[in-house]
Amino acid sequence: MLDTGKILQERYQLQQRLGRTAAGHQTWLAVDLESQEQVTLKMLAFSPEMHWEELKLFEREAQVLQALDHPRIPCYRDYFSLEREVGAGLPWFGLVQDYIPGFSLQELLEKGQRFSEKKVRKIATEVLEILIYLHELSPPVLHRDIKPSNLIWGEDQQVYLVDFGAVQAQAAVTGVTFTVVGTSGYAPLEQFGGRAVAASDLYALGATLIHLLTGMTPADLPQKDSRIQFSDRVSVNPSLVSWIDKMTEIGLEKRFSKAREALAALKSGNIQGANLQIETVRKIAKPRHCRIQVSKSATELNIKIPSSLVRKPFSVAVGGILFLLLTGPMILVFSLTVNLPIGLGLFTILASFLGKILGKGNKITFNRNYFKLEHQIFGWSYLQQTGEISEILGTFIYSMFEGNQIRIRSGNNMKSYFYILATNVKEVEAAWLAQEIQDWLNLR
Repeated sequence: MLDTGKILQERYQLQQRLGRTAAGHQTWLAVDLESQEQVTLKMLAFSPEMHWEELKLFEREAQVLQALDHPRIPCYRDYFSLEREVGAGLPWFGLVQDYIPGFSLQELLEKGQRFSEKKVRKIATEVLEILIYLHELSPPVLHRDIKPSNLIWGEDQQVYLVDFGAVQAQAAVTGVTFTVVGTSGYAPLEQFGGRAVAASDLYALGATLIHLLTGMTPADLPQKDSRIQFSDRVSVNPSLVSWIDKMTEIGLEKRFSKAREALAALKSGNIQGANLQIETVRKIAKPRHCRIQVSKSATELNIKIPSSLVRKPFSVAVGGILFLLLTGPMILVFSLTVNLPIGLGLFTILASFLGKILGKGNKITFNRNYFKLEHQIFGWSYLQQTGEISEILGTFIYSMFEGNQIRIRSGNNMKSYFYILATNVKEVEAAWLAQEIQDWLNLR
């Protein structure tokens, strides 16, 4: 267990827990015994209940931070893992960064502090300067979780951007990422559709500024046409209200697309004269020789996955049942009279082959209210899974040993479910199918 006073890696002595974190995550203030400097230590306990993407995001945070160099981003120091014996039966992973003395904007809000227009402009300016640095890297780095708890008002009266646990360097192959992260109220629609772009961070910053000005979370404020209504609750310059409105436009084509552009408009006060450019996400064409079938209308989306891209146990099970019905007696006689291991091996191989040949794969149907996943053979569904459209959190692509796997994630932050649509899919096929699903869901 991690307790106050414990020394990790014979170097980092834990002092006190910091903030509120999710299950399996801990953040500590610690002392680096080599330098006698205070550091922030983020810890992740990898339990059997945890999904692999959480560890991947943690590792990605360390990799990205190691390559960053900005005075308002806490500097990366170290990354390590602890054995199960040290971590009370669980493997732990640790990320060490500079400690920034101060308070998060969330802590200040909870203490009852209200933010003046001057202070909000200062915060907006300094965060935009950080985002200019991140977004203009090659490839661009997206924070994807800007909110009051991830912005530190330092003792030096400067603003720092912390917690890169949702960070994403845009994918080289597709130009987008389909991993869904973010915080409700601060993350824009396209991000919960798995299609985060640079303008998604701008929306989150705008929503954060609304929280600072009103003292209310964006999720608690009324909305009209999917836009946060806040102007009647603040007494600030109308140009700032218009600027924040532009930052939090629901449509990408109406929002600032670049942090540099947003900063210029904030300083000049000329919102209408901003050189708005639509940030588009390159459409992925259906790959040649792809055997996944997609048909869609305004009210329904249908997908057919061939049996070769369905999880092998299903094919083997169905093939085994059919094979057993057809040749079971002969296999039984052969196994008992000639050789049992050979008989069982022959049964498994032929059952798997028969399952691949006869299996019809998966059929996925989406309509306005629900989605249904059916495993089929000869038109007969031998396993069905259903879920509510309104509970879909996004489409995920996972890199597995046997290839890429496509899943639908459904539920909420407390409990979620995964529906496996296809396995052993090439990266470009997975990206194309995820795009087709997300595009239809976003337009429903």
